[in-house]
Amino acid sequence: MEFRKNDLVTLEIEDCGIDGEGIGKADGFTVFVKDAVIGDTVTAKIIKAKKNYGYGRLMEVLKPSPYRVEPKCEFARQCGGCQLQALSYDQQLVFKTNKVKGHLERIGGFTDIPMEPIIGMDELFHYRNKAQFPVGRNKEGKIVTGFYAGRTHNIIENRDCALGVAENKEVLDRVIAHMEKYGIEPYNEATGKGLVRHVLIRYGYFTKEVMVCLILNGNKIPKEEQLVKSLCEIPGMTSITINVNKKHSNVILGEEIRLLWGQEYITDRIGDISYQISPLSFYQVNPMQTQKLYAKALEYADLHGQETVWDLYCGIGTISLFLAQKAKFVRGVEIVPAAIENAKENAKLNGLENTEFFVGKAEEVLPREYKKNGVYADVIVVDPPRKGCDETLLETMIEMNPERIVYVSCDSATLARDLKYLCARGYELRKVCPVDQFGMTVHVETVVLLSQQKPDDTIEIDLDLDELDATSAETKATYQEIKDYVLKEFGLKVSNLYISQIKRKCGIEVGENYNLPKTENPKVPQCPKEKEDAIKAALKYFAMI
Repeated sequence: MEFRKNDLVTLEIEDCGIDGEGIGKADGFTVFVKDAVIGDTVTAKIIKAKKNYGYGRLMEVLKPSPYRVEPKCEFARQCGGCQLQALSYDQQLVFKTNKVKGHLERIGGFTDIPMEPIIGMDELFHYRNKAQFPVGRNKEGKIVTGFYAGRTHNIIENRDCALGVAENKEVLDRVIAHMEKYGIEPYNEATGKGLVRHVLIRYGYFTKEVMVCLILNGNKIPKEEQLVKSLCEIPGMTSITINVNKKHSNVILGEEIRLLWGQEYITDRIGDISYQISPLSFYQVNPMQTQKLYAKALEYADLHGQETVWDLYCGIGTISLFLAQKAKFVRGVEIVPAAIENAKENAKLNGLENTEFFVGKAEEVLPREYKKNGVYADVIVVDPPRKGCDETLLETMIEMNPERIVYVSCDSATLARDLKYLCARGYELRKVCPVDQFGMTVHVETVVLLSQQKPDDTIEIDLDLDELDATSAETKATYQEIKDYVLKEFGLKVSNLYISQIKRKCGIEVGENYNLPKTENPKVPQCPKEKEDAIKAALKYFAMI
């Protein structure tokens, strides 16, 4: 049967897509239905029809699923923010686990995935410490603020989001009241006119500090002193700033920040680490879960105080400083200069001197520091944006040959792509742990541990001890003895590959087939200068050179 736009179909929802939409079939025709839940029987109207599948709008739930619950927010269906409020939380966790596993299987090509149980949330609502509210006028001409409806720029009026903190409504009430009192126009995207574009609110979950940043299509807002006086009546108010964004685009924040009152940042903490957070800072929006996320990343990094670690896409140093508590030294890279300044300040704030931070693209900074300055890594931690890692960066990570790579991902599709690349070049997928940072939404964080592949096979050989040169054997050290010496004396971990490279440099015979790569024209990592000097010292100690 052929289905067309506006046809009504009855569906049993048997599955759900990666965006949380229900999936059902009518005479073999697959229909994706937003707001439908696995186990529902629904009526849907076809809004777009392709040859073998289409998209439908939920019209009626004929028989509700046992997993269906009543959404807490009355705007859940209209707003684009929460896709899963109608799904019970235990099934949300099942959905997110399957999403990660499915991407690793289909995109990464992995089987027998070493999945750990997903880490769920204790507080399902009011967990977000940051919100950005667009400001505009509705059809009746009233100033409104809220969130955009899904796939549109139509504002759904809502000053009290179920995922946000209670302070959000208090701030928005006062800002809108000020605009109405003094005739201040909200920004109009169509015309490019109007002043107030967005209201950004940050909240210190542990410190209770509040930040308000007004994003303006101009340099100042009328009657600033009166607005500041009103906002300062809110308990915890710490920072009031203006962000100037005069560009005719949908980018929310501009680059210029002007302080109206208080300080340019608020402070919050994750575990034992405190952070200064500015309006432009990237900081995880769910601090309770972030503590669990970083604890898992730290567990996977398996630091014992002797490791040198690189933290790529480090932001304001959130993960870097967590790692620095256990590592010998941590280097962080981030493209945003203001974030690196924050990272340096945060290191000082916490008294952590074993850190260094670089401004620039990770795919440019890491190759430069590795190839020109000989830096190395025992462990690399990477927490990229949704697009994942640049291939140049992945190549350099392979060349640096760290013992472990900890990959923290906010998009399991690009995660699977990058893991496929790394695991085809000498790394093994050891552990995968999803973490629910964003309850009621389809988003999920994932922490992954990769380690260098170990040989699977061993062989037994018979040695005639009488044929050995006992005199020379007494002055030779095994690879493990060299490793132990280098670790004890220099605090460095070296691989068999590096030892064999330096042996050859020093004229020491190494088995012809020792550590040969398995592929043609491979990119073989070269021993960094610091480790080369340490290995040579070991060879001298054991009287081998």
